[in-house]
Amino acid sequence: MGSMGSIGSIGLVLAAVMFAAAPWMIMRAPMESTMGLIQKIFYFHVPAAFAMFVSAFVSGIAGALYLYRRSQRAEHVTAAAAELVVVFGGIVLLTGPIWARKAWGVWWQWDARLTITLVMWLIFVAYQLLRKYGGPGSETLSAAVALFGMANVPFVYWSVNIWRTVHPTTNVVPSLGPGMREAFWWCVAAYLLLYAALLAARVRLEAQRVSLDELHFEMGAE
Repeated sequence: MGSMGSIGSIGLVLAAVMFAAAPWMIMRAPMESTMGLIQKIFYFHVPAAFAMFVSAFVSGIAGALYLYRRSQRAEHVTAAAAELVVVFGGIVLLTGPIWARKAWGVWWQWDARLTITLVMWLIFVAYQLLRKYGGPGSETLSAAVALFGMANVPFVYWSVNIWRTVHPTTNVVPSLGPGMREAFWWCVAAYLLLYAALLAARVRLEAQRVSLDELHFEMGAE
């Protein structure tokens, strides 16, 4: 657990440095010709979505490992990553409507990507409720829910290429020009560093919580 704490501390420091430099890089990035200043929220919205996707995969894969091996460590990672899906997904669902209101004239459109993103986020919210209030055996069922939530990620990503949607397609990031490209990937790296640090800290806290519960149980049994 000591190494996990060290990784988390280093990651938080690096992420803080990168986030401190991010506004300067975003300010220097070229202004998008059609949307103007509001497009700058792209540098927060899309990297948060990257972190959300990564966390969904981590949670789903760890959930599958728990179902296969009954590893308590895997269950801790599943829970920690599922919680961070909710956190970073909340950032996505908050920044998206702010951007949409200026770009599209509405706060929300029930198109494919927005709707599937909301559904995926609600699946991981359901994971939190199930794991907390599900009673005995909830770890197994919630791990299956995390696996189901992970299965939604490809649908969220590819939805804009399959169905008609007001949301930009997946070719936006590869087509970024000089200045925009560097600022964007800097922000992605900052978000992923922050995510890794939070995941390490949350896994450590989950392990300590389980140890404390076991101690209370042993003391109560004596």
